[in-house]
Amino acid sequence: MENTKRGTKTTSAKKKSRRINRAFRTVGKFLVGIQILLTLVFLAFIWRLGMIPTKYVAGLAAILLIFAGLLFTLQVVTRGKAIVSKLISILMSAVLVFGSVYLFRTHNAVQDISGDSLGKQVDSMLVAVRSNDPAEKVKDTADYIYGLQHAEDGSDVDKAMEKVNQEIGAEVMTAEYKTLSEQAGALLDGNVQAIVYNEGFSGLLDEVYDNFQGQVKIIAQYSIESEGDTDTVIQGKAAEVNVKNETFNFYISGIDVYGPVSTKSRSDVNILATVNPETKQILLTNTPRDYYVEIPGISQGSKDKLTHAGIYGVDKSMATLEQLYDVEIPFYARVNFTSLITLVDAMGGVDVESEYAFTTNGDGGAVMSVQQGLNHFNGKQALAFSRERYSLAGGDNQRGKNQMAVIKAMFEKMISPEMLIKAPDLISQVSDSVETNMSMEQIQNLIQSQLNSGGGWTIKTMAAEGTGDSQYCYSMPTTALYVMQPNQESVDSIKAQIKAVENGEMLTE
Repeated sequence: MENTKRGTKTTSAKKKSRRINRAFRTVGKFLVGIQILLTLVFLAFIWRLGMIPTKYVAGLAAILLIFAGLLFTLQVVTRGKAIVSKLISILMSAVLVFGSVYLFRTHNAVQDISGDSLGKQVDSMLVAVRSNDPAEKVKDTADYIYGLQHAEDGSDVDKAMEKVNQEIGAEVMTAEYKTLSEQAGALLDGNVQAIVYNEGFSGLLDEVYDNFQGQVKIIAQYSIESEGDTDTVIQGKAAEVNVKNETFNFYISGIDVYGPVSTKSRSDVNILATVNPETKQILLTNTPRDYYVEIPGISQGSKDKLTHAGIYGVDKSMATLEQLYDVEIPFYARVNFTSLITLVDAMGGVDVESEYAFTTNGDGGAVMSVQQGLNHFNGKQALAFSRERYSLAGGDNQRGKNQMAVIKAMFEKMISPEMLIKAPDLISQVSDSVETNMSMEQIQNLIQSQLNSGGGWTIKTMAAEGTGDSQYCYSMPTTALYVMQPNQESVDSIKAQIKAVENGEMLTE
């Protein structure tokens, strides 16, 4: 009788053990199944990113699937009791989820700044009154006389005035002026009580009237999308370039505004990057903002500052440099003050080499002492260093070299492993203040090609030079402004170096 009871208990225990084993095995298979599913999702995101060469994707896929297969087999062989393998599977699944989110964010961030998401250029039209005027909004100006000028941005002025009249509920009185300087002068002299003008001209007005922006108050801003097929033409030219094996020129424009980068504005930084992916060479050429040149399609044979070309659109800046250096420029990237400050701060600052010791005067946003040699800058300091010219004996010539030093420092830090890990965060933070017409596919091909071939790049910098002068400019014909007369020998030297890079010749210092 006792033996029978003992046998019954043993059988019951075995059944319970088998049930537990089956449960463990089921849980193990479920966990590995989730891991395999997440592995496939992760691999799909890698493929969607399009930047990692196929051979690496295939190798990674094999490793991940073999690893998952081993864990699955372990669950069967051990009858489901492999606790450690289950924990490994859970940990691996968490890593795959994190990796998939990382890849998703990276893809979307790059797409946001690529040509695939490029919108129209925007004219920011301002309504300004004198700084001591009681008006705080457009509705307060119903009985004001508005000073207008249609020589520049005529259609945008009309669109802005339509919005003004809509807000007031009636048509305001206006006075017409031939030039921007006359219009601004009429406001400062009290001949009109308000004016409407393009924000891109604000800096130019500061050159004519001392601290113009400090003497006026902005009570309204209207964003007007540019008309015409300029964007289509630029994109068409860019689409023809095979960035894997063709040498191409890339225009980097630093505009002097905060906020949306699509806003037309003066271009304070004008750097031309000549890239040869075959020889892995990059020639960075800086052209001073005050270079006295013609603006094709705009200045009608007259000359103007290079920086003013940006007011008419990034395509006009590109055309100006194309004519100056006798090259074709299919690509551009635009950044502004916001993006530079944000990017440098997100990187934890940059280490910049300065040729000279000097103290900035504050026009660039910060007063600071710069030492000769290596300096560690945060975002605002890097911007101030890049914009300073009055404290430098070389003026614009030296400022151009300083800008190149900042860009080089940023590039060197961005390619470090720690920064590559932070790439999605960096890109997402500046996606609203950086834009390029290089397509997502071209960005993918460029990165994939680099990962395939490996190796470093040779980077050389050059700066166009000239001499200071005072001349009338197309954009401000009534007042002589400071300009820089190009040094033709300097320009010819740059042309020769660009041609050498295009021909595959190796550059030497």
